[in-house]
Amino acid sequence: MKVIVCRCEDVTLEELDHAFERGHRDIESLKRYTGFGTGYCQGKSCLVRCARRLHELGGDAGQGITPRPPYHPIALADLAGLDPDDLPS
Repeated sequence: MKVIVCRCEDVTLEELDHAFERGHRDIESLKRYTGFGTGYCQGKSCLVRCARRLHELGGDAGQGITPRPPYHPIALADLAGLDPDDLPS
């Protein structure tokens, strides 16, 4: 049975266990190896599940993850190459 722990990145429980067996025993290393927490929700829906599993396996789930947003907001005017001084107030 396939158990999804991160819906955004389609990371399974089996993948978490495999990463742990390969030596990824802290939450940041586990995130970097599997990709959980890097999708749209940035770990809001999967971090607790993944940290709980890591703790069950005997790893270090005490530290948080480093969030890295998939993009930085940019104004449409910047994308269009408009001069900010020419924009209506």
